[in-house]
Amino acid sequence: MPRKPFLAGGIMSGTSLDGIDAVVVELSGARVNTLSFHSVSYPAPLRQALLAVSNTDTHTREIARLHFLLPELYAETFLEACRKARVKPAQVAVLGCHGQTIYHEGRPAPFLGRRIASTLQIGDGSVLAARTGVPVVCDFRPADIAAGGQGAPLVPYVDYLLFKDPKLRRVALNIGGIANVTCLPPACQPEDVLAFDTGPGNMVIDQLIAGFTGGRQTYDRDGAFAASGSVHPSVVQRLLEDDYFRLKPPKSCGREQFGPEFVRRLLSLGLSPQDTAATAAYFTAAAVAEGLARFARAAEYPPDQVIVSGGGVHNRTLMRFLRAELPDSDVVRSEVFGIDPDAKEAIAFAILARETLEGRSANLPSATGARRPAVLGKLCRP
Repeated sequence: MPRKPFLAGGIMSGTSLDGIDAVVVELSGARVNTLSFHSVSYPAPLRQALLAVSNTDTHTREIARLHFLLPELYAETFLEACRKARVKPAQVAVLGCHGQTIYHEGRPAPFLGRRIASTLQIGDGSVLAARTGVPVVCDFRPADIAAGGQGAPLVPYVDYLLFKDPKLRRVALNIGGIANVTCLPPACQPEDVLAFDTGPGNMVIDQLIAGFTGGRQTYDRDGAFAASGSVHPSVVQRLLEDDYFRLKPPKSCGREQFGPEFVRRLLSLGLSPQDTAATAAYFTAAAVAEGLARFARAAEYPPDQVIVSGGGVHNRTLMRFLRAELPDSDVVRSEVFGIDPDAKEAIAFAILARETLEGRSANLPSATGARRPAVLGKLCRP
């Protein structure tokens, strides 16, 4: 007897701090039918407030207030997605919400005589559950850290479900604020999956554009600004000498590695704004290719397909650079597989929430470094 479709919601607000994505999906095994997708941009004052508490000195009052403000906005976005899908919230079995990362340090660091790994995503799940009337799974990363992992990346479990193939060597690449890859050998099992953050996705480019335009623009639309400049290969090579790129997986990164300090170093090289943007875009693509060559033997065994999702798919210059760096692979957007590139991570957290609700582990220790599989997240009842 066929399994009854499972209605789930997913909410994602990523490190690019561009806004909130919400989906309502119908899940049947590993098949996904997206019923609706709704996205809302962060107002400029809210984006600035989030930047002001992300990996920086701040006041606990600001963090607490944002922790309770965000679920109000998450709820509004999700309820609009329900309206677009013509689905009553009460029909949705579970809502997965990643929350907004304001600090992530997956590798243990010295602190008060101990070595501690830590992560913090804000956006209270109890408030979200109360506003939507739907059970909410939130705070996904700590369970993996408690099991000895880095708490990231978590989407590779979903990539494994959606994209593994009996014959093809595939890489799922998501370009959000950070770029991450999931390497799926032919006929792979969960323990065969390799996944890691390759470095910045849109994060460095977005910071540059915001600086060059005085905040009037927060991203390089279509990659047009970068397309007007020239790439400086020597600078790309210098940037790839950052210690992060030599670290072996499992590894994860964020604003802590590629935030304002990194951008200041790039700007200090004295390139024109256009050349800086072009070089940053090429660096992002080169970091993906470097990571695949160094850790996934892509030079010997090029992926048959690289399946790209995330906001970076809209940056035509970045996609052109990516194809130049991966000439032996078919670089395609995830909608070829029925997955909206903009909705991919929200879909992922809907799937992860289902796994949690049904008591299944959903981290991949081969990706995060955890000692064991773990059931992720905290369940908040309405």
